[in-house]
Amino acid sequence: MNTIPSYMTSRHRHCDESFIEAESAVATKDWPVATIAWQVFSDDFEHHLNQEEQVLFPAFEHATGMTMGPTQVMRGEHVQMRQLVNQMTQSLSQQAQATYLGLSETMMMLMQQHNMKEEQMLYPMTQSNLPDPDEVLTQVKAFK
Repeated sequence: MNTIPSYMTSRHRHCDESFIEAESAVATKDWPVATIAWQVFSDDFEHHLNQEEQVLFPAFEHATGMTMGPTQVMRGEHVQMRQLVNQMTQSLSQQAQATYLGLSETMMMLMQQHNMKEEQMLYPMTQSNLPDPDEVLTQVKAFK
């Protein structure tokens, strides 16, 4: 059964894979591979955040009436992560290995904590509170 928690968690894992690939390539100074993997990550990551902000979070807020609760916290963390992505993109373009790897550690910790909150709390709450979670999941998957 494909549910909001299972689908959204799979998107986290997908992003994690390209993030780790980019980090590994930077660690060995394989800049062409790092650049490609980072582009895949940053594009997929931004798409995922937009799926949440444009489809999933509004559906949750509409169904529950909670606009200043967990979705507001997640949006704030999205801002922080986008700032790190921008800094990492810049350090990668400058082939600043130490800077990139330091930012990468921060980003990984932030993503892990963020993803855990979504996977263990927000996604299950969304699944159980939406009147038609399958329809919202269809909209999330169709979001371009």
